[in-house]
Amino acid sequence: MSRRRFVTCPIALHISAGRERFLSGFLPDGGKGGISEEGRMKQERTKFLAQAALIAAIYTVLTLIFQPISFGAVQFRVSEALCILPYFSFAAVPGLSVGCLLANALAGAPLPDIVFGTLATLIGAVGSWQIRKLSRFLVWLPPVLSNALIIPFVLRYAYGAKELIPWMMLIVGAGELLAAALLGNLLLLILEQQREFIFGREYGSDQL
Repeated sequence: MSRRRFVTCPIALHISAGRERFLSGFLPDGGKGGISEEGRMKQERTKFLAQAALIAAIYTVLTLIFQPISFGAVQFRVSEALCILPYFSFAAVPGLSVGCLLANALAGAPLPDIVFGTLATLIGAVGSWQIRKLSRFLVWLPPVLSNALIIPFVLRYAYGAKELIPWMMLIVGAGELLAAALLGNLLLLILEQQREFIFGREYGSDQL
């Protein structure tokens, strides 16, 4: 009885080896087992960037759609309702900041408003991230305070507003309170129903 001899193609071996090396970057033991630590970190970074970009885009669009009421001493920036998002994900911190920067720039705001308006949003977002474990219904507080303290000076020196600084603090704070506290808390309650689907199981954790 004759024996058949099988000849292995070098190209097939090369492709197979390449596949194993590719899989080993994501899966331990060349694809045997769960996702490797490196693969998991890549997934987390991708998800983080995607969330931040989406938040920035939504903030920008909302601000520009409601532009007539989004600027000035008496303002009601609907997009500030998103300031509760650091409760769910740290990606909201850069997302909100970049969104504010883009919205102000695209709306033709003067440079001081672009710079210090973005700074106020960044400070508020970081504060919301830090305070989230105390109470979910207080994450709106840092944005209200940061905007009420910073924006009146922007209005005075960038827009030439003549009102007294304390009065503008009160007006800006009131508008921010309505957007961030009222609309923001409503948004928070809605998002909590789908928090794992939108933000993942680790929502609100210390993992960046």
